[in-house]
Amino acid sequence: MIHISAEDIDRCLTHAGLVDILREAFRAGAVQPLRHHHTVERPQGSDVTLLLMPAWSDPSNGTGETYIGVKVVTVSPDNNTIGKPAIMGVYLLLDGATGEPRALIDGQRLTLWRTACASALAASYLAREDAERLLVVGAGALAPHLARAHASQRPIREIKIWNRTPANAEKVAEALRAEGYHASMAGNLDAAVSWADIVSCATLSSEPLVRGQFLRPGTHVDLVGAYAPTMREGDDAAISRSAVYVDTRAGATKEAGDIVQAIKSGALALQDIKADLFELSRGERPGRQSPDEITLFKSVGAAIEDLAAGIAVYKAFNGETGPH
Repeated sequence: MIHISAEDIDRCLTHAGLVDILREAFRAGAVQPLRHHHTVERPQGSDVTLLLMPAWSDPSNGTGETYIGVKVVTVSPDNNTIGKPAIMGVYLLLDGATGEPRALIDGQRLTLWRTACASALAASYLAREDAERLLVVGAGALAPHLARAHASQRPIREIKIWNRTPANAEKVAEALRAEGYHASMAGNLDAAVSWADIVSCATLSSEPLVRGQFLRPGTHVDLVGAYAPTMREGDDAAISRSAVYVDTRAGATKEAGDIVQAIKSGALALQDIKADLFELSRGERPGRQSPDEITLFKSVGAAIEDLAAGIAVYKAFNGETGPH
């Protein structure tokens, strides 16, 4: 069994390439049981969430080569106060026929890549083709990946970063500027939402941050945080004004606070969810219908994304393919 580090992953992947890999993965499908959630109570501070996310190649799709993968992830909100990422984890890739361990992959970095690229995959169907202005809400480890991934699919010319702590937003903007992006810190969130063509939100917020009243016609909203029913990033107005799409129906309708709470309040009905990534990737349901339509994509993460990214990294690391 080989060990693949975060730096190895960065050498093995490109954002545009991984978007295409995820597109093919959603077209082909995989077996992915609903992920396991466990709350690890702490006597002091916030509880830790333990997530177990298994998936394996669907033998019915005729691809021949099969793999099994499982990701073990912890989400520790208090890590931000000590300068560590909230999300930690590892990914174990196994041979689908023999069960032999093939690779132990850095789960934190793999999650950043696949999460950002899943959002960019959705944006390839839902964001306007001329979208140039990107707002990233949140300044965690995922923020620069979201900026790079969206820029791989749309002609992003300007990026703004908003965070409750302005200094953290400026750090992300500075890092992106060093890569050649036109990036800056956003001072007022509502004004930045009104400015943006794409709003990509990745926070651990339990209260809505993106308010629907400030969304301009034609905006695409990408909600990545709020992975639990008690969390929320967009308000009811953002949901009710938008054509709503999700990564997976099973996950989003059970775990995503933005969807669960909106259904409970009546701002959204189950039948109002237009499509998931399987349907979009297979062309079974349409994406954006008009230039003025407001679209909203809610991501909670899917094990099929980890499996596809893990296989791609493993093959590139072994020299079976070039960087994806």
